[in-house]
Amino acid sequence: MNLIRRSSQLLVITFKCYVSPKCSNHTRLAEIGKLDTPKVQGKYSTGQLFLHRVFGYRGIVLFPWLARVYDRDIPNKRDKPSDVNGSVGKEVKSKTHTFYQVLIDSRDCPYIRAQTEAVTFLGNQNSNKSLYAIPGLDYVAHEDILPYSCSHEQPLHHELFDKFLVHMPDKDPPFVAQQTLRTWQRKNHPWLELSDVHKETTENVRVTVIPFYMGCRDSPTSSVYWWRYCIRLENLGELTVQLRERHWRIFSLSGTLETVRGRGVVGQEPVLSKSLPAFQYSSHVSLQAPSGHMWGTFRMEREDGFTFDCRIPPFSLESKNEDSLNTPPV
Repeated sequence: MNLIRRSSQLLVITFKCYVSPKCSNHTRLAEIGKLDTPKVQGKYSTGQLFLHRVFGYRGIVLFPWLARVYDRDIPNKRDKPSDVNGSVGKEVKSKTHTFYQVLIDSRDCPYIRAQTEAVTFLGNQNSNKSLYAIPGLDYVAHEDILPYSCSHEQPLHHELFDKFLVHMPDKDPPFVAQQTLRTWQRKNHPWLELSDVHKETTENVRVTVIPFYMGCRDSPTSSVYWWRYCIRLENLGELTVQLRERHWRIFSLSGTLETVRGRGVVGQEPVLSKSLPAFQYSSHVSLQAPSGHMWGTFRMEREDGFTFDCRIPPFSLESKNEDSLNTPPV
């Protein structure tokens, strides 16, 4: 992972990246750039290099998204109208926040506690509802961007880097979007779009959920609607906790209510410690109705033996117009 090494001047920070070749018994440090001052106001531009504040990986900004964030930790003011539309989760007033579509450096993927194939899409109608993944894509909140600069023409390893960006040293940042990126963004906007983010904290464990509509697959007897959802757990406290079980409730507009229980998530029971406080994963859900909602809990066990149910904030599953959702990404 990445280690930030501070110089005598706090505004100029040279940071290092761990490189652990199998042929060596020693960890080597490689200088990759200088940390820039994070932006308090304004957005980061396409081509901005960064370190992820929580997961530590190297990445580059492709383009921004404006999302509605429903944070259940922020009290609502009763004397003001709330953002209510009848769906679970929307009784919480939302605030607009900037997120970024980013590429992850493939060299860092083995060392981060987040799925690097979290962005998935449906194949065409003849592909038997197959799911495909684009590796090394992520969605990053503005406050998780630690910008840096370097003089390398190709500072990031990703198969889409050269297709999407071109090095122009006279620009700031010195990586500019190619027409390929603009076409890809426009073509795949419907299934990439980040619109709603839901957050809630229980016993110093914060859960963030981002749902995405993926499309509908029709058969002679029914229509099946698909969503993916990204979940991030972050330990904000001092004591280590471990996720032991999951408990989901899935309601469909057709009137069905499904309960799902199981050990861990995606085959793991992640430990959230002071040194490794976060874990992120993605999963999928399908309904035989165009909308529904989900909520639930994670059973957590703290290092002192205390167990508690960490709430997963309720979130809506909403479908979209199908006209632009059936074209696979380039």
